[in-house]
Amino acid sequence: MPLQKVSLKPGINREGTRYSTEGGYYDGDKIRFRQGLPEKIGGWLRISASTFEGVARSLHNWVTLGDQNLIGIGTHLKFYIENVGNYNDITPLRSTVSLSNPFATTSGSAVVTVTDANGGYKNGDYVTFSNASAVGGLTIDGEFTVGLTTVSAANTYTITAASNATSSATGGGTVSAAYQINVGNAFATPITGWGAGTWGQGAWGIGVSSTSAIRFWSQSNFGEDLILGHRGGGLFYWDATNGVETRAVLVSSRSGASDVPTIQNLILVSDISRFVFCFGTNEIGSTTLDPTLLRWSDQENAENWTPSATNQAGSLRLSRGTEIVAASQARQEVLVWTDSSLYSLQYVGAPTVWTANVVGENISISSQNAVAYANGIAYWMGKDKFYKYDGRTAPLKCDVRRYIFNDFNTEQYSQVFSGTNESFHEVWWFYCSDGETNIDKYVIYNYLEDIWYYGTLARTAWLDSGLRDNPLAATYDNNLVDHESGIDDNQGSSTAAISAYIESSEFDLDDGHKFMHINRIIPDVSFDGSTATSPVVTMTLNPLRNSGSGIHSTPSSGGVNNATVTRTATSPVEVFTDQINVRIRGRQISMKLESSAEGVTWQLGAPRLDMRPDGRR
Repeated sequence: MPLQKVSLKPGINREGTRYSTEGGYYDGDKIRFRQGLPEKIGGWLRISASTFEGVARSLHNWVTLGDQNLIGIGTHLKFYIENVGNYNDITPLRSTVSLSNPFATTSGSAVVTVTDANGGYKNGDYVTFSNASAVGGLTIDGEFTVGLTTVSAANTYTITAASNATSSATGGGTVSAAYQINVGNAFATPITGWGAGTWGQGAWGIGVSSTSAIRFWSQSNFGEDLILGHRGGGLFYWDATNGVETRAVLVSSRSGASDVPTIQNLILVSDISRFVFCFGTNEIGSTTLDPTLLRWSDQENAENWTPSATNQAGSLRLSRGTEIVAASQARQEVLVWTDSSLYSLQYVGAPTVWTANVVGENISISSQNAVAYANGIAYWMGKDKFYKYDGRTAPLKCDVRRYIFNDFNTEQYSQVFSGTNESFHEVWWFYCSDGETNIDKYVIYNYLEDIWYYGTLARTAWLDSGLRDNPLAATYDNNLVDHESGIDDNQGSSTAAISAYIESSEFDLDDGHKFMHINRIIPDVSFDGSTATSPVVTMTLNPLRNSGSGIHSTPSSGGVNNATVTRTATSPVEVFTDQINVRIRGRQISMKLESSAEGVTWQLGAPRLDMRPDGRR
């Protein structure tokens, strides 16, 4: 028989078996499709050697009137503003108190006991001491971490000094202690038994199960300033004119503040007339959070939340669902997701100001950060499927739905986050696979080609390239990296290879009536963009006797079933290994292309196989 071209459909399909999805791709990692052809994704590069503390869950980019290109970073421990690679701690303060001789040292130990009867601190909180006098040979000034133990006396905690005390003593004089807001949780933690639910839940003596909340921040720029807050916390304001080293403060502490929400779950500043929204918040005169209540400030005024005939502040309570989960600015509307419905908020002017219309029912959403807005369409991950809203709400046809949701840690739904990579027409979702408490996988929807693909990658937050040159992501190494920068992994101080592969579904000859024998592969690969002198990929053919027989225990028949393809020249055209000699026999075959070396990137075209019929056994 003549050479047979292998042209496969773009995208990965895991909704069927390896054989039923013949003519396409079945598996892959760190690849994408461009014009229908699979290629390795771009690399990443850390923006600086600096790091922040905590797991980042929120990124927001804006530019000040002074032309500072800033990124707000909310972690479970602190809040930062990144400026030219430096992470500036602007975490709001919870309180500042004056303490008298609060320190107790023990000779030969760096552990110092602090007495503060004001309370309010928790394990892992941050406190900054100033104006302290020496005690036990130590001068305790600067930032420390609060340590609580079961053996600590009431109103005391411990800190660790930079060196050991030279004597046992008590003192420190009159000390100023500035406590930052309480730290949050890095990930959701299941709780069972007493304390897991509200009073009266569960059977007597048994209790219920619940999950401790993860620390989420939401943030929006208000002109050149920043409005921010964490879920279940206060509403804070950062003023750009005070500099990137100045802490955010409560909006209620600013001049003209009136009836500012004291607690909220989600913040958004509208494009229309700059209303500040709080979703899931307290009513005026109450300190209790209502998870379905939304309030907005007067237009162009972040401080005035008191409705009156002379302003446009107001509120709405959504009737469908038990809590507001997410919100996103869209074209001429604000989209709001409850745990069962989607609402469209539209500005109609005084006296009503904003109206809410249900545009989606009987839906789900996995987390606060599960929504991405691209090309005028909102996309989000639900609890068992994907959705889109383009004027109407509909499920997305997904070729990897079963694969994704069958390998999912449902206790960590709240960690799901999304982001766009509009240069490649992609929406990314990152999630925790089954049994994992850290994010380790992603799934991508290419909305231009209407295809799906997935892979493994540990990230905690994402920001597309709007005001920066590249998409940005937060890592578990406590830094930010530019994506689509280079072709290797430069997340740390040294370069590492990015391993990538694409594998086809099983295909056959003449509907599998006959075995086929393959003795040659004519590759079709481009190494355009590679920096290695001689970039190389490996092509592999895996033969099967039948769909359920598994790959032959000895894949080749007296030869080999894989070989490398190496580029040897680039001019006037690319020159690479022009043929691979193999010896394969099977009723069905799958093809795999992979790379694992530094400086290598590739695109797979339409290779050809030299195959002939070889009997009907």
